[in-house]
Amino acid sequence: MNAPSPNLLGSLLESAVSTRSSLLGRSVHALILRTHDTPLSSFLCNHLVNLYSKLDRINSAEILLSLTNPRTVVTWTSLISGCVHNRRFTSALLYFSNMRRECVLPNDFTFPCVFKASASLHMPFTGKQLHALALKGGNILDVFVGCSAFDMYSKTGLRVEARNMFDEMPHRNLATWNAYISNAVQDGRCLDAVSAFKRFLCVGGEPNAITFCVFLNACADMASLELGIQLHGFIVRSRYREDVSVSNGLIDFYGKCGDVVSSEMVFNRIGSGRRNVVSWCSMLAALVQNHEEERACMVFLKARKEVEPTDFMISSVLSACAELGGLELGRSVHALAVKACVEENIFVGSALVDMYGKCGSIENAEQVFKEMPERNLVTWNAMIGGYAHLGDVDMALTLFEEMTLGSFGIAPSYVTLVSVLSACSRAGAVERGLHIFESMRGRYGIKPGAEHYACIVDLLGRSGLVDRAYEFIKRMPILPTISVWGALLGSCKMHGKTELGKIAAEKLFQLDPDDSGNHVVFSNMLASAGRWEEATIVRKEMRDIGIKKNVGYSWVAVKNRVHVFQAKNSSHEKNSEIQAMLAKLREEMTKAGYVPDTKLSLFDLEEEEKASELWYHSEKIALAFGLIALPHGVPIRITKNLRICGDCHNAIKFISKIVGRDIIVRDNNRFHHFKDGWCSCKDYWCLFRVFIW
Repeated sequence: MNAPSPNLLGSLLESAVSTRSSLLGRSVHALILRTHDTPLSSFLCNHLVNLYSKLDRINSAEILLSLTNPRTVVTWTSLISGCVHNRRFTSALLYFSNMRRECVLPNDFTFPCVFKASASLHMPFTGKQLHALALKGGNILDVFVGCSAFDMYSKTGLRVEARNMFDEMPHRNLATWNAYISNAVQDGRCLDAVSAFKRFLCVGGEPNAITFCVFLNACADMASLELGIQLHGFIVRSRYREDVSVSNGLIDFYGKCGDVVSSEMVFNRIGSGRRNVVSWCSMLAALVQNHEEERACMVFLKARKEVEPTDFMISSVLSACAELGGLELGRSVHALAVKACVEENIFVGSALVDMYGKCGSIENAEQVFKEMPERNLVTWNAMIGGYAHLGDVDMALTLFEEMTLGSFGIAPSYVTLVSVLSACSRAGAVERGLHIFESMRGRYGIKPGAEHYACIVDLLGRSGLVDRAYEFIKRMPILPTISVWGALLGSCKMHGKTELGKIAAEKLFQLDPDDSGNHVVFSNMLASAGRWEEATIVRKEMRDIGIKKNVGYSWVAVKNRVHVFQAKNSSHEKNSEIQAMLAKLREEMTKAGYVPDTKLSLFDLEEEEKASELWYHSEKIALAFGLIALPHGVPIRITKNLRICGDCHNAIKFISKIVGRDIIVRDNNRFHHFKDGWCSCKDYWCLFRVFIW
């Protein structure tokens, strides 16, 4: 048998590397041992070291290295490059050190590898030593070595050294400019990135797909729609108009700038034959970011026909389900995640916890949380937020302590403390909430923000300490926001503090004059105090300046169809059955001791008319339909776009006991889980925004 030529064997080994075929590589290795005398030539040894290191078989590569004689810079670089390729950065630097001990000088291929290793390990001191070595050997003048050194300085946060490196480079290629622009964007210096892009064009540079995508990221981070549109025009005139990666970048850019129409235009122009999984993920993310959750779910269903779902795609659609309160669809997506073997992915797991928590299924959220192999801060925040939505302050604080003080030792974030303070507010835990707020800066190093202050105002106000809440606002070191004054107004409404409520309302009218909710809260507060003339004036002012109040809706999902109800609406196909159910419930509730709270009907009507008004609120109609359409034993889940009415809250407690059903109501503020005449909120809630039916 004639021995195959070294060149042919080298080509076969390179093919094994490119296809990541360990079987082919080992077969060629066996053929080499059979047909070639030992010791093997340096040429074949170098190829074999490269094969095993790139396939992450470092032990085999090391053995071959020890058998190679002489060991050249090519041999060592093959091993170092393979380590970097497989993210074994520490090993790469150790092998580089061993190479230097053998007095082997690194070349222009070695330096980029070790610069990347030191950058990935965030070791600027080592990077500086490598820079000195490259400078001493004259390698730093090579454009690739210089670009790698610049990238290392950028990624390790040494901005001055990075800028000096860039300015001193005698030659800059496209990769160098891309690295400069990319690192500027990652470092939050978007204007610097834009300036560099312009300079690149001025020196005759021709951008590629990477340049365009990085520049679009800069535009998105600055929310500069106009600048991104100009770049889009430049792309249309260039040969990259049909490039899928650039189109994906445009979809992402327009989505982050709030222009979903343009995102869809670019997405549709790609065409079904060229769209890849990134295209679908970008379009899905754009819709979710712009609160187009229903359309996001539709896009996900279409994507499944073309691509396999990824972890990012599944976590995005789960976020849409969370905002919609779409528990059934969320469960279907959970099943897909299991089928695609991505349910243990930390991002998917966190999205599942968030979805179940926001859909009121806290048991499922807990199960997913406990089964996750690893958790990050987002996971903990999602679980704490789930308890906060239900007003379960004990569980929220227990989990918070487990996260911060237990074996996990995770430092809370700004968002974590918003959730914890919100839980305290919803449960009336005044002392615990104030203690956490006062220890934020000293214990956790977090400066209180507007959301934290709003939580404390809400906490004090809900507890009846309205005057104290106002004093707290006056002492705030930052200007009170809409949420702060809104919390005070809601508290004044609940506790009848009309004069203080006037102050809060006037501040809200200045900050957000077009919000109908603030006007209606104020009007209702005056009406509940019997000051009908003043309430009428507020309503008239709303009409005069063209402010329309929000319409209240409640909806129930039955067999993949959403049934929407509005107060007094009789257009539903089963209206006669709904009315019969309402009459039956009213009769049974009256026998059980239910008395309509006519104070909550804020119209100047007779008592009997007020009671009638209360009975036809949208949540009661939705509940009556749920009792008709859903079989016994199945929880009835109602979603409302506004705050649940106080009388409805009381009525549903009665109904849950009479019919023996679990009833979960998600309003625009929290969940209420009714069972056996009790609510999960323990009746600790207030008319925070308004009843608008």
